[in-house]
Amino acid sequence: MSLSIRPATVDDLPQLSTVMDAAIGELQQGFLDPEQIASSRAVMGLDRQLVEDGTYFVAEIDSEIAGCGGWSRRATLYGGDHSAGLREPRLLDPASEAARVRAMYTHPGFARRGVGRALLSHCEERARAEGFTTCELMGTRSGEPLYRVAGYEVIERIEDSTGGAPVPLARMRKAI
Repeated sequence: MSLSIRPATVDDLPQLSTVMDAAIGELQQGFLDPEQIASSRAVMGLDRQLVEDGTYFVAEIDSEIAGCGGWSRRATLYGGDHSAGLREPRLLDPASEAARVRAMYTHPGFARRGVGRALLSHCEERARAEGFTTCELMGTRSGEPLYRVAGYEVIERIEDSTGGAPVPLARMRKAI
């Protein structure tokens, strides 16, 4: 298995949307009920701003897209292009604010192979290189175990009902 990470491009967006859709639909089973999975699509998904900023990455295994994820120097904590009310494009101050880890997805066919951990580590390294000393993210129930193992701690629990059924989420933070 040869895992590589590269910056995402606009040309990757259709494939990344497919990966995200599969991850949302399959990897949340056992953590959320079918209504919550459907509802979560309203608050999850592709954020083109990350690609434009050069802070979104593609993980490939043997030339196949195995996952994607990014970080941001902007204040938006979570949500995709379509997520009304969640967008906050203001640039963060690395001296006093936490970088955001954003839109982490592993294709179900590559789950439990270290893809998420590699992407998370890559994003933390990039944020640290820009002067950030902490990262925050909004974790799903299915993502929370990975983030805990990586050293993130829950600082707040919320439910987002944007899509109808309430979706439980955990705001998490880590010093990097």
